[in-house]
Amino acid sequence: MTMQDCLFCKIVRKEIPAAVVFEDETVVAFLDIKPVNPGHVLVVPRAHAADYASTDDASLRDIAVVAKCVGQAVMRSLQAPGFNIGVNNGRAAGQLVDHMHLHVMPRFEGDGYELWHGKPYAEGEMQEVAEKLKTALG
Repeated sequence: MTMQDCLFCKIVRKEIPAAVVFEDETVVAFLDIKPVNPGHVLVVPRAHAADYASTDDASLRDIAVVAKCVGQAVMRSLQAPGFNIGVNNGRAAGQLVDHMHLHVMPRFEGDGYELWHGKPYAEGEMQEVAEKLKTALG
């Protein structure tokens, strides 16, 4: 996919409509069209990056700061007692649009949205995984 074909690049360039709630020189934030709850916002860099792992550090910092402000606004304006921040990196993680985007999802008691279910490590597995990650992180 090229940047010309990218759905979120088209939103950033104002070629297709979106309910934009914030924009500055590096970041655009707009309402998700299929929200977890009303007020679910996507925060994207203006510069195209396919996913979280390939986004430059400066853009990640900008997105994180905007996401914090959006989360605070969600709590104030929608009386949401909390919010989740999420990123899906790659198809296996549920990423549907190949442009880095961070979700800010308002949360309410009993809203029915569930987080993932964890399971304990097998005997010795935690240490093995930790060592692999330490090696990869260098």
